[in-house]
Amino acid sequence: MYFEIFFAIRQIRARKFQTLLSVGAIALAVMVLTVSQAFMVGFTQELYNTSVNKLPHVSVSPQEGKDYIYLYKSLVGEISKIEGVTTVSPFLTGKASFRFKANSSNAELKGIFPEQEKEISSIETDMVKGDFRELDFSRNSIVIGSKLAEKLGVNPGDSVDVSFPNANPLSLKVVGIFHTGSPLDESLTYTSLDTAQEFYDVQDVVNGISVRLEDYNRDREVAAEIKKTGYKAKGWTESNPEILRTIAIESTSNNIVLGLIVVIASFGVVSTLNLSVIGATSQIGILRAMGATVSSIQTIFILQSGILGLLGALAGTLSGVAISLALGQYEYPASSELYGGISTIPVIVRVGDILIIVFAVFLLNLIAGIYPAQQAAKLDPVMAISTR
Repeated sequence: MYFEIFFAIRQIRARKFQTLLSVGAIALAVMVLTVSQAFMVGFTQELYNTSVNKLPHVSVSPQEGKDYIYLYKSLVGEISKIEGVTTVSPFLTGKASFRFKANSSNAELKGIFPEQEKEISSIETDMVKGDFRELDFSRNSIVIGSKLAEKLGVNPGDSVDVSFPNANPLSLKVVGIFHTGSPLDESLTYTSLDTAQEFYDVQDVVNGISVRLEDYNRDREVAAEIKKTGYKAKGWTESNPEILRTIAIESTSNNIVLGLIVVIASFGVVSTLNLSVIGATSQIGILRAMGATVSSIQTIFILQSGILGLLGALAGTLSGVAISLALGQYEYPASSELYGGISTIPVIVRVGDILIIVFAVFLLNLIAGIYPAQQAAKLDPVMAISTR
């Protein structure tokens, strides 16, 4: 094997320009692949952070034909015992009309236990004014979204009039304003569960329970377990299939395009090796005449292909990682609302992805080297030497 490696390296060094072109083509393809993969992983994680992490992983609703969950405290206890459940938050929600001075708007009024709810929706991290925990301490208080606050013209400390048909009108003090960068900023408000029950004139009941899991991928499994209690339950993948569709479409199209790029780059290696076979015809003849076997000749050219692929893969991944990290430092203008609350380009470079890319490109180039290796091995020694 030492002889084959020596001759393969000698051939690569002897044709510097062709080697640089081949390595450069592979490096460029791998660089694009590395950067795109970092963007894809970052995009997926950002999508989870801005959607799945702000959604209940499992949503529980009343039994068939019922409007409320009456014995919700015992149900909360049962759900909490399920393996993998970290937080259970009961709530009472409904429509309400909000008025402040001459401004009015409709939105959802959600009564919750603040301590549990902040673990479900990460609402505390979205607060821009006030304190979400004030709902626990201030009676008849409310937290509203930034767009709704702007529409009504309210600030923390102001009181808004809340009403709805068949509900008890209330005056609620604004104790906080949140901003998620989503439509929820205009359509959702939070109050304590007691206040919501008073507003909707119901006893100690709720109409939903939010569940958070250690592993959000187990949502359907946990939902099936909850259904055994007789209540309806849906995992986030069932309630929001568009998130999975978006990720699947993006990932599939990304992989197809990038796979074609790498294949095209590998054809460049095949062309280089074919030219190498033509240029080294007499040398191949001499090697055969000296006793080199057909398999040795094949091994030499397959090794050339593998070395070129490895050099290109290493150069491409190093440059791709550097570019990805540099782009990940870019910050969007702070005042821009076009990016849904994203302040930097979401980029995640994973060591596992890099290793897979390097190995896949190396393997693909080994395979690409089989054809020119076979062509070299087919040369007749006498004819090859006579062409010198």
